[in-house]
Amino acid sequence: MPWYRWIVPRTVYTASEAAKRLGISLDTLRRWDREGRIKTTRDSGNRRLVSAKEIDRLRGERDVHFSARNRLSGTVTEVKVDGLIAQVELVVDDPARVVAIVTADAVEELGLEPGMPATAVVKATSVMVQGS
Repeated sequence: MPWYRWIVPRTVYTASEAAKRLGISLDTLRRWDREGRIKTTRDSGNRRLVSAKEIDRLRGERDVHFSARNRLSGTVTEVKVDGLIAQVELVVDDPARVVAIVTADAVEELGLEPGMPATAVVKATSVMVQGS
């Protein structure tokens, strides 16, 4: 059987995994659950579980896709604007860091700020930043 038939996308995350994907603390996720801001289920050990669809909803995932195959989702950690140029730093969900040089107009248009989720789209020698 080909290798790709064994790859199954995750549909459910633990509370700590979900918090990391959302760029929030575990305490914040618990508070959101109590306030009804996030939909969770419980496993047999009464631990919170969060569906991938719920994470996408909270992150504002859209069905907008670039043709690029290399997409790195993460959280904006720093934005430096200097004249017409801006540097945007993301910590991606996998242990890595991506730094992109983009126009200041793009930062303003996307509303990029530290702490918000974003996606780095890598294509050839260019890195584009897509707000989430």
